[in-house]
Amino acid sequence: MNYSDNTYAALFNAQKSNQFVVGNTTYKTRIKKLKSLKFALERTYKQEIRDALYADFKKPTLETDLTEIYPVIDEINFVSQHLKSWLKRQKVDTPIALLGSSSWIKNESKGVCLIISPWNFPINLTFGPLVSAIAAGNTVMLKPSEMTPNTSAVMAKIVKEVFEENEVALVEGEVEVSQELLKLPFNHIFFTGSPQVGKIVMKAASEHLTSVTLELGGKSPVIVDDTSNLDKAVKKIIFGKFLNAGQTCIAPDYVLVNASVRSEFKSAFEKYLTEFYTENPSASNSYGRIVNQKHFTRLKGYLEEAVSRNASIALGGTVEAKDNYIEPTLVFDAPEDSDLMQNEIFGPILPVKTYDKIAEVVDYVNSKEKPLALYIFSKNKRNIKYIINNTRAGSTCINHNLLQFLNHNLPFGGSNNSGIGKSHGYFGFLEFTNQRSVLKQHTLGAVDLLMPPYGNFKQKLVNLTIKWF
Repeated sequence: MNYSDNTYAALFNAQKSNQFVVGNTTYKTRIKKLKSLKFALERTYKQEIRDALYADFKKPTLETDLTEIYPVIDEINFVSQHLKSWLKRQKVDTPIALLGSSSWIKNESKGVCLIISPWNFPINLTFGPLVSAIAAGNTVMLKPSEMTPNTSAVMAKIVKEVFEENEVALVEGEVEVSQELLKLPFNHIFFTGSPQVGKIVMKAASEHLTSVTLELGGKSPVIVDDTSNLDKAVKKIIFGKFLNAGQTCIAPDYVLVNASVRSEFKSAFEKYLTEFYTENPSASNSYGRIVNQKHFTRLKGYLEEAVSRNASIALGGTVEAKDNYIEPTLVFDAPEDSDLMQNEIFGPILPVKTYDKIAEVVDYVNSKEKPLALYIFSKNKRNIKYIINNTRAGSTCINHNLLQFLNHNLPFGGSNNSGIGKSHGYFGFLEFTNQRSVLKQHTLGAVDLLMPPYGNFKQKLVNLTIKWF
């Protein structure tokens, strides 16, 4: 395998040479590294992170603290509490047929890992997976998005201060950098982004049979039935949808609302939009911007196309190109084959469809790819059970949204088009480890009595084994 002409070959080789040193460190050593990262995020660079994210797309300070810094610190705290037990030899039962031996599982590091992170939550989705990778004892190369350059620059400073380059290194640059990195024979790749790019990453990984974790996206539905507390439901949906100006992989992508409460839904939406962001969201310090001109133009095009085909803007709709601003927008009656209904929106536009019977909801959700998240607002236990049992999704939250991401006892990830593999807590730790099975023979065992040459006596032993053991 020759990759010596690769731009990052020297860095990769340095981490490869160091992988067993890092992989054999104790849980105490790993926790110490994680706490150094925590100190950098919580103390040393906290204000720089806030300033960088505001410079990149006017992310409100509170949102930065809540959705960028806190989840990583919480992940570090959780891992620090449990890592000792995760690294212990996990004893398992040995069948009677293998009497005389003992068995266990060793969670060992995979080796050299690559984390490619997105722009929408750059701190969270870069350092979150890094926590799992460090906990598992890997060396890691990080490639953050080029779309948030100010934040990437701060992350580069943090990584350089906290880690040696042959353990953790951050590489900045455009898409060509990712393409070059993907040519290297990593032991594991953790990618967060769109399904389209996820396919490219998986194809590149297949060249080296590299394992992958793909945290992707899709159209995450919200189902609101006629038994829900509509006032509370709408308030929570607005929070989940317009946090980070809608640029969240698990944000509600469209709403399926019972036809009988459509008008009430709209009235509640108008009430809470104003309460959250005032009548002029562009002047609100609680509302961010679209990350760049390209995504602004894409979203503007989605909205214009839907309206040109008789969709109605129920609320919002104002766009300002000079500031990449799109007002929180509610859309009714978008055509089924419109961009709004076919593509992941990833922005502050929320289309609404109505339904009469809950079976229609299930059929509609199942007509699309499996979503990363599915949300249900209902007091009807039968409806909730029916929807969960007859749909498939990476995660589900009942009577709220987004919160499942924050519980580190839950695996986070998609299914098929919305992702492969899981992250957070123990599940993230497992993604970056190889569950190595070990069996140790202590005394003469039954198998030792069944070795060639074969005969009638040994055949009888085999027959007894098949029948009884």
